[in-house]
Amino acid sequence: MKLEKIISNAKINLSLSVLKKLNSKFHKIESLICFVDLYDEIYLNKIKNKRHKIIFYGKFARGISKKNTISTLMQILDKKKLLNEDKYSIKIKKNIPHKSGLGGGSINAAKILKYFIKKYKLKLNHKEILKITSKIGSDTIIGVHKTPIIQLSDGEVKKTKFKKKLHLVLVKPNFGCSTKEIYSKVRNFSKTSHKLIKSRNLSHTFLSKLSNDLEIPAFKKNSKLNKIKSFMKDLNNILFARMTGSGSTMIAYFNSKKDAENAHKILKKKYKNYWCILSKTI
Repeated sequence: MKLEKIISNAKINLSLSVLKKLNSKFHKIESLICFVDLYDEIYLNKIKNKRHKIIFYGKFARGISKKNTISTLMQILDKKKLLNEDKYSIKIKKNIPHKSGLGGGSINAAKILKYFIKKYKLKLNHKEILKITSKIGSDTIIGVHKTPIIQLSDGEVKKTKFKKKLHLVLVKPNFGCSTKEIYSKVRNFSKTSHKLIKSRNLSHTFLSKLSNDLEIPAFKKNSKLNKIKSFMKDLNNILFARMTGSGSTMIAYFNSKKDAENAHKILKKKYKNYWCILSKTI
């Protein structure tokens, strides 16, 4: 079987409102999500083996445990006998850092699931797909989509007409954030719901007035994140600065590529020991 390549783009949360804590111990949220041109590379081919072979390599491969989003997905598919007992070699080049709020591992699993749904012509409805992805992680359902979306609770997703192209500078310090820990520290909840869905004008001004409710517990956990954001806010022609997901990546948003490139030079010099890259929404 020939080697198949899958591109697995990182996601960013332009906003994230935590509305309340649910009985399931998860949280009711509302988040505007886009994908960016940063991606992991996934290579698959069928093998004659009794087990799947999963290999991570690349800059951010270190520290990924044997039990991960991909191994969990393959166990679910095997248990449901959706792959006709076929076994695969899956190699993932990790260009997206983990514990960064960029959804690397979750999106990887979603893209592989989409590949198998198409290849094996699996007739899975949304509820069945959601049931599979929820066993992997709450963010996994995001990766099933290609375009910007509004994520709500329990896997509910709304499409949005957000088409603005934004240029970004991503800065991740030399530590990550635990999603479970950050959510557990949320004490104050947003009062308004569906403000994104009701808004017809997702302008730069509107976006700049939004927020990420997880910044408060994340900044209390590590004040370095707040300092990065404060420094970003003083950059020339910046639209806004915001943490993505539960962190630890901080993002500076710009309207023009030139402004982002100038900011990248400044931030790379300021944070020499941090991961700092240019990117853009797709």
